[in-house]
Amino acid sequence: MAAADPARILAAHLPPPPKGRTFVAAAGKAAASMAAALEAHWQGRLEGIAITRYGHGMPTRHIRVVEAGHPVPDEAGQAAAQEILEQAKRLGPDDLLLALLSGGGSSLLSLPAAGVSMAQLKKLTAELLKSGATIQEINTVRKHLSAIAGGRLAAASRAPVRALIISDVTGDDPTHIASGPCSADPTSVDDAKAVLGKYRLEFAGPYSESPKSVAAANTVIATAHRSLEAAALVFAQQGVHPVILGDTVTGEAAEAAKVMAALVHEIRAYGAPWKPPVALISGGECTVTIAGEGGRGGRCAEFLLSLGIEAGNVWAIAADTDGIDGSEDNAGAVWSPDFARRGDARAFLARHDSYGFFEQAGGLIVTGPTRTNVNDYRAILVV
Repeated sequence: MAAADPARILAAHLPPPPKGRTFVAAAGKAAASMAAALEAHWQGRLEGIAITRYGHGMPTRHIRVVEAGHPVPDEAGQAAAQEILEQAKRLGPDDLLLALLSGGGSSLLSLPAAGVSMAQLKKLTAELLKSGATIQEINTVRKHLSAIAGGRLAAASRAPVRALIISDVTGDDPTHIASGPCSADPTSVDDAKAVLGKYRLEFAGPYSESPKSVAAANTVIATAHRSLEAAALVFAQQGVHPVILGDTVTGEAAEAAKVMAALVHEIRAYGAPWKPPVALISGGECTVTIAGEGGRGGRCAEFLLSLGIEAGNVWAIAADTDGIDGSEDNAGAVWSPDFARRGDARAFLARHDSYGFFEQAGGLIVTGPTRTNVNDYRAILVV
């Protein structure tokens, strides 16, 4: 987590202050901590707004923090996003628009396009989140229903635009992080319609085409892979061979876990492709598809429950680095070999109640908001 802490990493990437005003537009789960880190190191005057998830705020002196809805947007985020857009339009060539962006910004910096209501956006977002769509697919739809995402924030400013970004998406492409408010959008309205068609979701429109070229400098200052490298160093220092399997593990959480479990069995049985003790480390963002009502937990806990069922006698952790895994209050969970003795794991998995299983077993990880976000962290210890 330290490798993605704005207080430690932001200062090295700050641009020089402009002649005129500096307006800060921050959005995401790390928005408040990024704003506070900026205030600690900035050498000029600051003003601005930071929109973050409820419970993720922190004290700032000059940048106003607004808490809003996530993962489903709400009117608090809408009002703050509208104010950010209006302030951006007032900036001149001697000013600076400094965007501080992180995961969760798509929902938090949510300003519906003309003709789209917040009620419509809430409903469609909730349906997409349950559909099994990837975050890239969800953001493709969001960008074509927005007045501020998909490069529109940068396009509205006459001032130079600089965006500092903490990535929570596989590939670390700025266009997908917080739905790319300062990045040209390569997707089209037809792409958004195709996503909805793929998951059999209905939306009549209207849609809004996004800018294909904007003048802005986007810099990714923290990534999932850098945090995986930091974790690998800890294992190595303890005499455990770390293997980073990548920061792009996606797909249905329970199925991805079965693949990992097969690798665990191979290591145990044959000492290949690595001899124990070994730590299998990965990141990325899996999905959980829920048909109908129900489900408690998130993709990390579901991954871990499926892994435990298939691998049994391992120690493992799966947690979302923002401190919230899905629908409840936990960051994720830890699997202990003791849990393999329980006879109810498959029943909990079948009803997508990973939270209930780990709550009863004593494996929940509850950190509260971490105020950063570099996607999921998973480690499997094979000894």
